[in-house]
Parts: sequence; structure tokens; C-alpha cells
Amino acid sequence: MTTSGEIGVILEKAKELDQVRKELDDTCLEINKLHKKISSSPEMVEKSVDAVLTKLRSLYGHAKDLSESEASVTNALVSMLDGLTPSGLSVVTRKKNEVNEPKKKRKMDTDTSRFTATPSIRAQLDQAASLKGEQVAARVTPDNAEKDEWFIVKVTHFDRDAKEFEVLDEEPGDDEETMQKKYRLPMSRIISFPKKSDPSSAPEFSQGQQVLAVYPGTTALYKATVVNSHRKKKSDDYVLEFDDDEEDGSLPQRSVPFFKVVPLPEGHRQ
Repeated sequence: MTTSGEIGVILEKAKELDQVRKELDDTCLEINKLHKKISSSPEMVEKSVDAVLTKLRSLYGHAKDLSESEASVTNALVSMLDGLTPSGLSVVTRKKNEVNEPKKKRKMDTDTSRFTATPSIRAQLDQAASLKGEQVAARVTPDNAEKDEWFIVKVTHFDRDAKEFEVLDEEPGDDEETMQKKYRLPMSRIISFPKKSDPSSAPEFSQGQQVLAVYPGTTALYKATVVNSHRKKKSDDYVLEFDDDEEDGSLPQRSVPFFKVVPLPEGHRQ
């Protein structure tokens, strides 16, 4: 007998597939826009051909990774469904059930969650919903990326049912033609900053502890090491040394406001 837990796992995997496909569609759209730009303004492209080709190569590489991820998630879904399907059921009947049953399963899970959600989960969802309009740290790279990229984004909406944030990257790059980018990200890819008006909301990091912090003058977050366990009293800044920030053979110590520093996520790839 199929349990609600098994159904829940399948639905989560289906949501992951939808997200991968959406990101792939967005990437293909970016590729097509760049192709159009190259075709319509070849003389402008010639002035910065290296940058254009590098960006195009990056987009194609990202699209390839997403395609492989889509295939991997699809195969996982098929395996899950095969494992839950009675051995005597025909392939035609199985496909029919896959088409007809998801809505019922999804409704059952949603209705049940209203009554079985623990207070801690409700509290997490309430806290997530309260972040609307706030700036947060977001990992915009997919799970199969070689390294994690974190940026400051603005929360525009939180979907409680899907447990996903809709966020806006207000400064996506130095390309003047680049529009603000929107992302739909799960809760695991979002970290809220300490409140700027409340220094006591910032965590106390020990000397030598690794953190994720906004590099001065940018909207990107990088891994850094805490130089001093006590913040500078006058400004409540942390004194940090960023990885790969070497100057003249040593890492410079940089001051970063407490509201732009968060704990380093477990498994961070740099």
C-alpha cells in the first residue's frame, strides 16, 4: 500500500522537475536573446567579442547542466513510480493512472498538512512570509553546479504551499541591457540577514570561523574567515578575510557590516 510519505516524496521530486524545466526555459530565452543581439548588431558585438562569446559559452554550459539534471530527475521519478506500481499493472494503465491521480494526491497532501504541521514548521513558514520586501541572501545556482553563487536579492512573494520564494535580483550585472532577474527558489536557498536596526540580532562568530559575507562594494556574497571574535564597537562591523582575496601575498582584513554577514551554509561549494 502506498503511504502518504511516499506520495510526498514523489510530489517534491515533481516540483524539483518543474523548477529545473523553468530554469532551463529561462536560460534558453537568454541564449535566444543573445543570438538576436549578435544578429542585429554584429558591429557592436565585434567590440566586445570575447565577453559575448564567454557569456554565450556560459549560458550553453548552464543549459547543458540543466538538461542533464532534468533527465536525472525524470529518471528518478520514473523509478519511484515503478516502485509503487503493482507488478501486474500494464504500461498503458500505469500511464493513465499517472495522468489521472496527481491532482487527487496533491489535494490530499495539502489538506492533511493543514492539520499535521508542527508548530515549528508553522513558525518557519510565518517567518518566511514575513520576509516579503526584505533583502536576503540567495543561492541562485542549481544543485548540480560546480560552485555556489550567492547574491543579495529582494523577496517579492512567498508561496506557503510550495515552500518557495519569489525573489528579484535588482542588480544582475554590469551589462546595461540586462534586465532585473526573477527567481523562484526553495527555502533551503534563502538566508535572511540580521536586522539592520538591531545589532543584537546578529550572531556572534568565533575567531577563525568561516562565514558568508557581502564583499565590500558588491552585491555578491563570498566565503570569509572571522579575524576577531568581537565586532568593532563603533560600527558593529565584522573584521573578515575573504578567500581568494590575496594582495601582495597576504589576505587583507576587511570590515563588513553585521547585517551583511550570515553563517556559512553546510556543504557550501566555492
